[in-house]
Amino acid sequence: MPPGGWCLLCFGLVLSSVCASAESAAPSNLTTAPLNVLLIIVDDLRPSLGCYGDKLVRSPNIDQLASHSLLFQNAFAQQAVCAPSRVSFLTGRRPDTTRLYDFNSYWRVHAGNFSTLPQYFKENGYVTMSVGKVFHPEYLPIIVMILHIAGLFHLIIPPLKSMRTPRCRGPDGELHANLLCPVDIADVPEGTLPDKQSTEQAIRLLEKTKTSTRPFFLAVGYHKPHIPFRYPKEFQKLYPLENITLAPDPEVPAGLPPVAYNPWMDIRQREDVQALNLSVPYGPIPVDFQRKIRQSYFASISYLDTQVGHLLSALDDLQLANSTIIVFASDHGWALGEHGEWAKYSNFDITTRVPLMFYVPGRTAPLPEAGEKLFPYIDPFSSVQELMEPGRQVTDLVELLSLSPTLAGLAGLHVPPRCPVPSFHVELCREGQNLMKHFQVEDVEGDPHLRGNPRESIAYSQYPRPADSPQWNSDKPSLKDIKVMGYSIRTIDYRYTVWVGFSPHEFLANFSDVHAGELYFVDSDPLQDHNMYNDSQGKDLLRAFDAIFLANH
Repeated sequence: MPPGGWCLLCFGLVLSSVCASAESAAPSNLTTAPLNVLLIIVDDLRPSLGCYGDKLVRSPNIDQLASHSLLFQNAFAQQAVCAPSRVSFLTGRRPDTTRLYDFNSYWRVHAGNFSTLPQYFKENGYVTMSVGKVFHPEYLPIIVMILHIAGLFHLIIPPLKSMRTPRCRGPDGELHANLLCPVDIADVPEGTLPDKQSTEQAIRLLEKTKTSTRPFFLAVGYHKPHIPFRYPKEFQKLYPLENITLAPDPEVPAGLPPVAYNPWMDIRQREDVQALNLSVPYGPIPVDFQRKIRQSYFASISYLDTQVGHLLSALDDLQLANSTIIVFASDHGWALGEHGEWAKYSNFDITTRVPLMFYVPGRTAPLPEAGEKLFPYIDPFSSVQELMEPGRQVTDLVELLSLSPTLAGLAGLHVPPRCPVPSFHVELCREGQNLMKHFQVEDVEGDPHLRGNPRESIAYSQYPRPADSPQWNSDKPSLKDIKVMGYSIRTIDYRYTVWVGFSPHEFLANFSDVHAGELYFVDSDPLQDHNMYNDSQGKDLLRAFDAIFLANH
């Protein structure tokens, strides 16, 4: 390992703690009544949206939401795969604390009985509801499930506040055991689009809230905007193949360590991809097929945009826009040929950077006048598309992990305290920073201290591997097969990743056992194609950060 690599990682953690200690207390709401919450989570959505500067993609309804929101330009997920990312930001804890890195483990068994975001709102008087994929389905040993259903689960471990059962929603629409339960795509009748069904269900739930005296927390999860595609094919007409450009860096970088490459094996299992007879793991996809994949991804975003548009328009019609916080986010990004990859499963920006925006009535946008619609539906097929600029934007690097404490603060709830180390025994705490200071427009503009130094903002990501070279389960290794963990620090200037040995039985990384490293300078290499880890320039940087680390001790 280059001199000071581990010290650099430690320095990042220390600096993150120092920054967190300066967090501002949450200001009180502008209204006395508690605000409702509409949390929109999209699967596998990278920031390919008009409000993030994409000139090709048509996303007028999401862009309209952004024009009334505080938009975070540089938000990063903590692991680029569904279940670990969702559990992380819905508990406010990092994957190393939830101990969830795969699809086959249950975090409450391996880590602790942590409180979740919807659970916290429920305990504070909210009606909690869910439609679509919010938490990723988790799998429990069959004997544990049988015991739980039989009411005997307490005989083997302490009672859990949140368990997946065959029926986790009551007839009143409120959640049992505080768990947000996704509607699985297999439960959708044939010929029905799952996102359309989710929108219709969500609107029905919003209508029911009009008769309730309690505030609501409604989470709506939308499915994947990637292959296999499930959306009306006419959306492809928005993106003629001749207008589809290829990824600017379609080659596997020469200096990329084999352990860092994801061979997108789940995509290779599709029949149409298998018919291409690609070599594994680095064989490139033919250019014409690349354009079709990118076309379909962009088309599905526009279809998603129509569903978000209908949902927000209904919120307006029900006169709830002036009393509801809206959060729009994705669980992680998605590669469309960048670095020769066609999926998530890595630490690159293209898979860890996500859209994140918060609409707060009266704070990020003026309260709507009587009869005024903030979110009128916009048809993406309309030939007249009004250019909508995002609302106020934040360029500081932030973590998706911060969603939970920030949303609690915006709703006027007590923000959970910072987690101690270790925190497995603590039910309610958070490891992410509270981003409330970014919503204090007047104070931030008048107080340079509150503005902060963007060079102090840091985002952490990680990804597990079963081996040092790409193999069939490199993308989604089960917990027992994880042998290497890639820990990544993203700052405004660089992304630094170190791949170290990992014990799945003890959930421990061995930073003395370094397998490979990556160092990319963002200014000169924004696409992260030139690994400078073993370059003299990179070593100079690491030595400089060693000096800073020592100075802070």
